Order: sequence, then structure tokens, then C-alpha cells
Amino acid sequence: MKGSKLYDMDDLQELLGIGRTRAYELVKEAYKTQSPFKVIKLGKLYRIPKKPFDDWMEGNT
Repeated sequence: MKGSKLYDMDDLQELLGIGRTRAYELVKEAYKTQSPFKVIKLGKLYRIPKKPFDDWMEGNT
């Protein structure tokens, strides 16, 4: 979580308590639909903006 405004895959795994494979499945699906939270793809890297993800986690979407 490193003071950035973005989460990376390791952050998601830790926050959600899921493994690497499930985290990638979730993020790839969210990237396709941009729902339930926004996902940014930079080359081969996925990044998740904290605000939309945190809102989703809190049930505010």
C-alpha cells in the first residue's frame, strides 16, 4: 500500500484474503467491465485506484 493512490495485486490479495490466481481472475473481470471497481492496466501490470476500490469494499457503489 506504500503511500500510493493505487493498489497493486499484492495489496488486493492481502486486503481480500485471497490467493494470487483468484486475485487475477477478479481484477481481469473488473478490467473488462470496469465494475464493480475501476482497474487500470499499464502494460502487463494491473493497478486499482484506492478510492473506487475502498468504496466497493465498504458497499458504497
